[in-house]
Amino acid sequence: MSKDTYKIEMRDVKKSFGEKKVLDGINIKIKKGESLVIIGGSGSGKSVTLKSILGLVEPDSGSILIDNVETVGANQKNREEFMAQFGMLFQGGALFDSLKIWENIAFGLIHSKKMDRGQAHDIALEKLKQVGLSPQVGNYYPAELSGGMQKRVSLARAIATAPEIIFFDEPTTGLDPIMADVINHLIVDCVKDLGATALSITHDMASARTIADDIAMIYEGKIIWDGPVGDLDDSGNAYVDQFIHGRATGPIAKHAGFAA
Repeated sequence: MSKDTYKIEMRDVKKSFGEKKVLDGINIKIKKGESLVIIGGSGSGKSVTLKSILGLVEPDSGSILIDNVETVGANQKNREEFMAQFGMLFQGGALFDSLKIWENIAFGLIHSKKMDRGQAHDIALEKLKQVGLSPQVGNYYPAELSGGMQKRVSLARAIATAPEIIFFDEPTTGLDPIMADVINHLIVDCVKDLGATALSITHDMASARTIADDIAMIYEGKIIWDGPVGDLDDSGNAYVDQFIHGRATGPIAKHAGFAA
């Protein structure tokens, strides 16, 4: 397979914070238009992997390529060009409390794309409809919405600028199982409509199975298994098997102070 088929590629990325080695040679490849979900326990390195691609964390070594262009060590101008491709659904939603819902959705259009407020308003209402909310919601403030509605608004904001790459950080955190399923299917539909490349991190296996084309498991800073979501239950990896079935016993060392 030619390397130019990859939208995102990480090669032997390492990152330590003091004595703690968080990423220990991460290798990831995501083809354009595909959805990769990284699974793993708390402290396994999922968030640092995501932050490294976003440029929020500078790796100690290794390479991170977007469209075959090196991003590690990029200058401010090039970093801004990379960031313009990204959309992001944050774990807690991260909506601006003081802005109306439509202004939250249109934030990137107005402040990054320098779009006229009227045009941005129209796009925001269109995106609200796309995530199953009425135009009237655009005039509310985040505090007036339920957790599930806020998550839909966050998704609308993530897709508003028609990004080429979308990141999802624990997209179903804090939601009941039914609303989580609704959000998962909205993510699938929105990503496909855009033709975007998606990277998600989660420990919610129902979410991972729904939104992933491929799954990679990270453990102690390394990718220990990756493959199509359909192969997950037959991974042949005892660590993966324990994690996806939520078993207390198995080879995974527990962070709660007891051994497996």
